[in-house]
Amino acid sequence: MQMRVLGGTGIKVSPYCFGAMNFGSWANTDPEDASRIINAALDAGINFIDTADRYSEGQSEQIVGRAIKGRRDDVVLATKFHGPMGEDANRQGNSRRWMVRAVEDSLRRLDTDHIDLYQMHRPDPDTDIEESLSGLTDLVRAGKIRAFGSSTFPAEMLVEAHWASQRRGFERLRTEQPPYSILNRAIESAVLPTTQRYGMGVLVWSPLAMGWLTGKYRNGVDMSSGRAAVVPHMYDPSVPGNARKAEAVEELAKIAADVGVSLTHLAMAFSIAHPGVTSAIIGPRTREQLDDLLAGADLVLDDETLDRIDAVVAPGTAINAADSFYTPREISETALRRRPAATRSAA
Repeated sequence: MQMRVLGGTGIKVSPYCFGAMNFGSWANTDPEDASRIINAALDAGINFIDTADRYSEGQSEQIVGRAIKGRRDDVVLATKFHGPMGEDANRQGNSRRWMVRAVEDSLRRLDTDHIDLYQMHRPDPDTDIEESLSGLTDLVRAGKIRAFGSSTFPAEMLVEAHWASQRRGFERLRTEQPPYSILNRAIESAVLPTTQRYGMGVLVWSPLAMGWLTGKYRNGVDMSSGRAAVVPHMYDPSVPGNARKAEAVEELAKIAADVGVSLTHLAMAFSIAHPGVTSAIIGPRTREQLDDLLAGADLVLDDETLDRIDAVVAPGTAINAADSFYTPREISETALRRRPAATRSAA
């Protein structure tokens, strides 16, 4: 694989990043099988691995750590913090208090003395961005991490973070990890122009749109099991956005057939075609899935094919708004969008 530079750090990474979310109790529970899959990916030229403390309550990090033992120097290792890691209200979020504990826990589980890329897994409205950047900067200077980034941050938060770093002399965000696929192109509108403006690397996740772009749901969705049972609003065919996704998949399948590739390969090639994207995260649960993804790694889509995709899903749009995976508190919490009742009645 032809390597790409990660956000001006000088670190070279493969255009496919191996995502380890599916290893542990959430999916593939066999550590030995997971290790074989990870090492097969490394043997194929992937040098970038992404996980998170939250995945299977730390099991994913442990599996990755064991799998890369003896190969650590050849791996660009990324993990994330933010999600709850216990019942204590302070064992989560983007505070300095939590990150200095979380990084030590991740280092121990990964069995390494440093993390190449440490990422805030989601925005934290309870923590000033300067507090987070200050703590992360200290972790860089202490040698615990080499660089840090964000995941699923809107463009305005990325701008605020860069301004804060410049104003306060902190290390800056080097990467962003947003959802991106043919069916969810929302980041093309503001996030990707912002990351390009600030020279950030971008690791896109869910390039197969939560399984929609594998063709798995072309004959209907079983709402009683799997992801559909957990996040039904992203699969329920009675939701207009999901009905439109099903229609789009059929149109994309025709394009893939005309090109002579699988729908999966078309989707993956699209995800790394944008000049603002550094790597696309793949998350195979089995060796067969990995082999299929690797078989399309060299596919480059021509302009005619990309134009046809644009005609199916317009640039900068998401078919189902719920696929953004992050809703600002100002939208999700009704009270923040309304004046107190006493104020309204007085007016």
